Amino acid sequence: MLCVVDGFECLGRALDFKPDLIFIDVLMPRLNGYQTCQLIRSRDSFKSVPVVMLSSKDGLFDIALGKKHGATDYITKPFTQDDLLTAVRKHCPQFEPEV
Repeated sequence: MLCVVDGFECLGRALDFKPDLIFIDVLMPRLNGYQTCQLIRSRDSFKSVPVVMLSSKDGLFDIALGKKHGATDYITKPFTQDDLLTAVRKHCPQFEPEV
């Protein structure tokens, strides 16, 4: 697992780390989650990598906006550890997360 603090760092580290799953907060400094997701999706090497948006906004418009920018899934805050583990199991069934 790798954690970053903003969208630009996410893009740079993703290129080096080559993750199997990416969680992105909608509200990040310098580059928001929608922009970051769109830039991730613009690279061929990340077209099939699941991107899960995390947000306190739970409206249909917000979820649709995430999908429009390339999000695979959308989890609203507050969320639980089980919510995150469910997303990992759903999008990366080859991995069994350790709790």
